[in-house]
Amino acid sequence: MSANIAYFITGTDTGIGKTLTASALLHALVQTGVRVAGMKPVAAGAELRDGVLHNEDIDALEGAANVVLPLSLTTPYLLREPAAPHIAAALEGVRLEPGHILDSYRQVAAAADAVVVEGVGGFCVPLTEQFDTADLAQRLALPVVMVVGLRLGCLSHALLTAEAIAARGLQLAGWVANVVDVEMCYQADNIDTLRTRLPAPLLGVIPRLPAVSPPALPSAAAAYLDFSNLPNWPGAGTAVTLSSEVSEAKEV
Repeated sequence: MSANIAYFITGTDTGIGKTLTASALLHALVQTGVRVAGMKPVAAGAELRDGVLHNEDIDALEGAANVVLPLSLTTPYLLREPAAPHIAAALEGVRLEPGHILDSYRQVAAAADAVVVEGVGGFCVPLTEQFDTADLAQRLALPVVMVVGLRLGCLSHALLTAEAIAARGLQLAGWVANVVDVEMCYQADNIDTLRTRLPAPLLGVIPRLPAVSPPALPSAAAAYLDFSNLPNWPGAGTAVTLSSEVSEAKEV
């Protein structure tokens, strides 16, 4: 049986709170009593610790989930260089195979009731010469949660990302505003502008969180968010049935 609760987390850029939001979503799902797994199919920027490669994003997702699976499934491609995935992969002589990622997702989905998949970078980051993260999201065909990093320029970034999501035939199920620049002028006005222009509900605004230990970050962020209106949310009055089928990736 495959998970019928699954979401794809994307963002307006890199370093704008995708992992924080994905971890908060995992935490919130765990609180509903379902078995939840996190997945970041491609991660760049890993370091060797005690003979094992580690990545902060992956560690955060694993720490917030309650279903722990082999790294080879949750992150089939873990790259050392903190660079765009196709560049980091080329440096290591690795080819990122979409089919392998989709097969890994199917196995993760079969082991949990819910899955949160975090993308890498922004929505259209290249993975190969002819395949990018937008293509991956399209193949997965999951409702998308978009994280908007609140800083100067976020309006255009958010609206263009929303257009790209719609162009792939995907549902923008909701968006999260995450404060990146605490000194951003007219922050509330920017949020209001996006409220009127984005075709999805605002799930909440994450402020700059105080210094807390990494394990406490998911619950701290989740306190500012309401995911209950997402499709198929556990216990929701009306649920949208998601297809358990994942589209096959074309050869690239």
